[in-house]
Amino acid sequence: MVDHEAETPRGTAVVDAEAAERRGVLHTDGVLARVRAGAGELTGALRRVAEHVLSDPEATARATIVELAERSGTSPATITRFCRAMGFDGYADLRLGIAAETGRARSAGWTVDIGREIQPGDPLERVLGQIMAADTRAMHDTAALLDLAEVERAAVAIAGASRVNIFGASGSALVGEEMQFSLHRIGVAAWAWNDVHEGLASAALLGPGDVALGISHTGQTRETIELLAEAGSRGAATVALTGFPRSPLAELADIVLLTASQATTFRPDALSARHPQLVVLDLLYVAVAQRTHARAHAAFLRTAQAVDGHKAARGATA
Repeated sequence: MVDHEAETPRGTAVVDAEAAERRGVLHTDGVLARVRAGAGELTGALRRVAEHVLSDPEATARATIVELAERSGTSPATITRFCRAMGFDGYADLRLGIAAETGRARSAGWTVDIGREIQPGDPLERVLGQIMAADTRAMHDTAALLDLAEVERAAVAIAGASRVNIFGASGSALVGEEMQFSLHRIGVAAWAWNDVHEGLASAALLGPGDVALGISHTGQTRETIELLAEAGSRGAATVALTGFPRSPLAELADIVLLTASQATTFRPDALSARHPQLVVLDLLYVAVAQRTHARAHAAFLRTAQAVDGHKAARGATA
């Protein structure tokens, strides 16, 4: 028996991408990022489906439900359950969404080298290409995942806050310090904490009208969870920046901002998430500055003038 669904003269992924556009499947952006973020919450057969989809998205876009079930060692019923877990009505919508996304990625050049292991002997030109492709894709995936209404809520809360505490550990602490510096430059009273004892003492002094921002790619960093929970128990509005919507950090936050990542060799998820995190925080910072424009503009001018005298004069020698 010939499976006509799997045979197209122009390439199934291209045809499916066009079909997705004709059908108006508007939720196709970030399909793979959604699967990647949700995979950690899945177990057993559903987890195997997610891993197979992520390992070869283009093959998934060409496969029938029976073929995908066979390749992932599951059943068509499991594939259907997986689709619903990812927010799709059925396999057809998931398949078309992946086809549209991989088609756009291929035309934009994002697929070049993504997923290929970087070898110790690879020339820097190839390494640079893979990093750029992975970061570009992660940025687009983050834009697709990000709920701008949540960004708006966070910006309004921070703009009106008496005090903003930012919590993070390790690489997330560095990202938090960048955000603290940006907010401080526009007159927002913000502190970044990476020591759990100092952070808990500060969180305990927060209250209604204050904001606490917790940063953790996995959303499972115990110290960050504890700090955000303490701030929330005191009445502060809580914001989580994470890559996993059902993580413990996301579950306890009032507002959740999601990021995506594209891991490469020598850059696991936690490291590859840093640029998308900075993009989201830059957006949040600008949104706060927009909502406090007069105060922010005046503060930025004063801080710029204060440090201007310490810039090296042109032509000066050490």
